[in-house]
Amino acid sequence: MSGVWPPPPGEQPQQGPATPPTSPQPQPAQPQPAWTQPAWPQPLPPAHKPGAIPLRPLGLGDMLDGAFRLVRFNPGATVGASVLVAAVAMAIPLGVTTAMTVTGDSLEWFGTTIEDPDYEPGNSEIIGMLVAFGSFFVGSVLQAIGAILVAGMISHVAHAAAIGRKLTLAQAWAATYGNRWRLIGLALFTGLVYVLVLAVAVTPVVVLAIVVDSPIPAILVGILMFLLLIVATLFLTVRLYLLAVPALMLERTGVFGAFRRAWQLSTRQFWRLFGIWLLATLIVGFASQIVSVPISLVASFVGIAQPDLYFIATIAGSAISTVVAAAIVAPFSGAVTNLQYLDQRIRKESYEVELMEQAGLLSR
Repeated sequence: MSGVWPPPPGEQPQQGPATPPTSPQPQPAQPQPAWTQPAWPQPLPPAHKPGAIPLRPLGLGDMLDGAFRLVRFNPGATVGASVLVAAVAMAIPLGVTTAMTVTGDSLEWFGTTIEDPDYEPGNSEIIGMLVAFGSFFVGSVLQAIGAILVAGMISHVAHAAAIGRKLTLAQAWAATYGNRWRLIGLALFTGLVYVLVLAVAVTPVVVLAIVVDSPIPAILVGILMFLLLIVATLFLTVRLYLLAVPALMLERTGVFGAFRRAWQLSTRQFWRLFGIWLLATLIVGFASQIVSVPISLVASFVGIAQPDLYFIATIAGSAISTVVAAAIVAPFSGAVTNLQYLDQRIRKESYEVELMEQAGLLSR
């Protein structure tokens, strides 16, 4: 060892006597060491939004704004589908009631009782009443089935809107091919579960009312079972049914597979799902009441002013209110529910990566 430090990189050791310092000569750029380059992919910008929602975990504002955007930019496949289904279904009781009112007096009992409460209807009036109410029941059942199919269409509309695509009414309907009967079966099975839960809640009350002479035990148990029924209904709705429709339509699974997926996605997310669902329900319920209540009041005033038209005015008011409510409730609440489904898959399964690939933001 000479005790002299080696020259710094890029310089040659001095030979001979020292020379006066000269201006430094520019050195060629040296390549950066390999360790200075990041070895991991750079993160994507935080606001990838090819469609109605940003492709990241969604907040409440994102869902409400996304639902409005979805309905606004896909009116035919959302509002149009809901209105079409409700209008066709409600045309049945409205047509039957109008025909019976015009061709005979079988429904005049409803108006006659306003002027004479002691009036007793004849056989033709009773038959007419049963036919009118039966047609309204048939229309309501058809409207419910149609609403189930519309919910399946909205699932595809919401998925397309998330990646910046727009579906027409015909495209959304075609997308449900192969799953329509499964969707109806899912709704029927859910209804059966609710009926069984109701039976379990009602049975102890009926037994106590029959066995015990005093009505107090039956009343107390009835109040308790009513509260438990509300809790059980909300729990089953959020954990089993809320996300089952989107899972059935978008994952091409069966009825029980959809329930299983809904249970998986809602695990440890009950209060979040419940809160957003409840808020959306209150919003659409309030909005539909603002529109439908005046229609019902006008129908009631017409029926009181013209007793002979009382029943047809009531049916017409109910039919129009149903159509208006369908135009508001089904599209918005369905959009929020499907955005909740996408949000849960993004949070638990990094589904935003697949959505970005489908939107063309990432290559496979």
